[in-house]
Amino acid sequence: MIQFSDREIENERLVLDSATEVSYLGHELTLRNCTLIIKVPARALVIARTHLIDCTIEAKRQLTNFQWNSAHLKGCRFKGRFIGNDFGAWPERPTEGGIEGCDFTDAYLDGCRFIACDVRTIRFPRWPCFTLFEPVRRWRELSAVPWPGGLGRKVEGFAERLPETAAVTYSAPELAKSYDTTPEAIRAVLEKLDGVEF
Repeated sequence: MIQFSDREIENERLVLDSATEVSYLGHELTLRNCTLIIKVPARALVIARTHLIDCTIEAKRQLTNFQWNSAHLKGCRFKGRFIGNDFGAWPERPTEGGIEGCDFTDAYLDGCRFIACDVRTIRFPRWPCFTLFEPVRRWRELSAVPWPGGLGRKVEGFAERLPETAAVTYSAPELAKSYDTTPEAIRAVLEKLDGVEF
């Protein structure tokens, strides 16, 4: 195991790239103004009770289904591909994680949730990604929209999601492939909605 814990690291470049060991950040670790390069899959990455402040976090390979709910992310900039990641704080452990003031404009997100956070402080990626705000609270409104292809079924599924989901970001090309439609048809619907950013 490669472990960084119980200290503060400032202005360093950390590269997580071990093919054989788990990369572990935490407990009681603070990274400040660091560059964190992630080259490992989610199963080889653990971030627990860690503060990342004003860091650049770059996924050099697609990071899939990773939960950042034990990380406090403040003023960080994300780059690379993040698929099915969760950012923010889980309701049952509200003090273990959080996100504020982060910038995803140089990242590609699909199926990423932002939980129990103030989304007004976050910069989201632009088209072909798009962000729906308060999707669980608004599921009835969103499911009444005439979505193209089979996309309406996905929107109906918001009813079963975590109520504290403040936003969810998708990739229009990925949704289009999965639900037999086109990014242009998805955008045409989004342009008529409130509570969306693209």
